[in-house]
Amino acid sequence: MPSDSADPDSRWEEASAARVVPPARPRKLAKVPFVELADGRLQGVVSSGSDISRVYVSSVAVRTFAFACSTNNNRPCGGARGSFCKHIEALIAEAVLQYGGDRVGRYLRVDLADAAPTAGSISSTMRATRPAQGDTSAAAPVFSRFLRHLAYLELAATTAPLPEMQWFPPTRTAVA
Repeated sequence: MPSDSADPDSRWEEASAARVVPPARPRKLAKVPFVELADGRLQGVVSSGSDISRVYVSSVAVRTFAFACSTNNNRPCGGARGSFCKHIEALIAEAVLQYGGDRVGRYLRVDLADAAPTAGSISSTMRATRPAQGDTSAAAPVFSRFLRHLAYLELAATTAPLPEMQWFPPTRTAVA
């Protein structure tokens, strides 16, 4: 039952649609086409700098900053040995562009003295803790979500509902 709250921002929590938060700043999708703060990690897909057909699935865990980076066919990243590789650094930089430094820092629980955290300050603070290399078990679901996003981009623009997005009945309709 909808609340009678005067706060319009609280109404979205009761709707069958999610509020879309606009990016903090526009970003180019060529290097990091997919980035998300989900499942207790900053995670995403990063394009290879040397092979156009290869992508890396990279992640950094909340609190521990355990990191993982592997190709889309689960081959380990050669640069992620003992410290963040260039793919993880690119992921952090794009996450700050997408979500803003404050939100990324809060989500990862990075103790920052900066008033306005940057990708560099977040990354260096996490690296200073000497995080362990994590497992790559999250790579498959992250890559799968990335492919799902690509599939939605290929759909023609329409206002008609998508059957797989119909988890809840439309708002303001009577349920029999």
